[in-house]
Amino acid sequence: YQYLSRYKRRENLDRFLFIPGRTEGTEKECLKLLLEFLGKHNASWTELSNFTHFLNFQLSKCEKSVFCSPATGEDFHGF
Repeated sequence: YQYLSRYKRRENLDRFLFIPGRTEGTEKECLKLLLEFLGKHNASWTELSNFTHFLNFQLSKCEKSVFCSPATGEDFHGF
């Protein structure tokens, strides 16, 4: 939710890091945003669960990647 809400507001995500345990928004807002990005308003819990697990996995890998680090971004600004 932290990434998706910032992405929707068109915020720069280059220096943002997920903060575990940090609560933002309500459960209703989170579910609405997840369904919006999933692209299905009638999604099953299984589809929603798979989407969130996939998204969490990808974003975790991205945060740990040297190619997505702030230092790399400074070297390759605009790419």
